[in-house]
Amino acid sequence: MTHPKAVMYATGWCPYCAQARQLLERKGIVLEEIDIEARPEARQEMMARSGRRTVPQIFIGDTHVGGCDDLHDLDARGGLDKLLQTGVTDDE
Repeated sequence: MTHPKAVMYATGWCPYCAQARQLLERKGIVLEEIDIEARPEARQEMMARSGRRTVPQIFIGDTHVGGCDDLHDLDARGGLDKLLQTGVTDDE
């Protein structure tokens, strides 16, 4: 099964980024990770896309999931699996 593209804006030292990364890896998701410290222009890109300044910021397909807590909440509600299968959530 092909999943929608997953992108996470992150830093290498952020514990919330590590937690989000671990959850996505457990789900078998290939993640494109954008390090906003290695690519400073990516922070502006992240803020423009998400409206937020903190990492991680996670996108699955065209859906902005949010941060680590948002990702775990979505998973707890069963919405992450649906999003990974269809590219949409019930919230849309």
